[in-house]
Amino acid sequence: MNYFLAFIIGGALCVPAQILIDKTKLTSARILSIYLVCGIALSAIGLYKPLVNFASCGATVPLSGFGNALVQGTKDIVTKDGLMGVLTGPLTASAAGISVAIFMSIICALVFKSKQK
Repeated sequence: MNYFLAFIIGGALCVPAQILIDKTKLTSARILSIYLVCGIALSAIGLYKPLVNFASCGATVPLSGFGNALVQGTKDIVTKDGLMGVLTGPLTASAAGISVAIFMSIICALVFKSKQK
């Protein structure tokens, strides 16, 4: 049942992005920024955490989940270390995801040959 919920909720989060790609002239970067800001906003007002508790990876894997991780990391470190946590909290909470993204991009760059369009 957990896999089913993750699939349904993750898909439901990705459908609006696909509609934006198909029906508007927004660039991918703008859509990604919209998702990041929406994840940050929903997490800041406390609506994203119940979604994560309900759908687990279905809510954390889309880019809105990255925004949630940034906010949660900031909240945790600020309560522990004070205002300096604003600078260190987001990076601490999202270090694993950022590291995997960098590592996989290096692997892809080494394996595939780039071409101009």
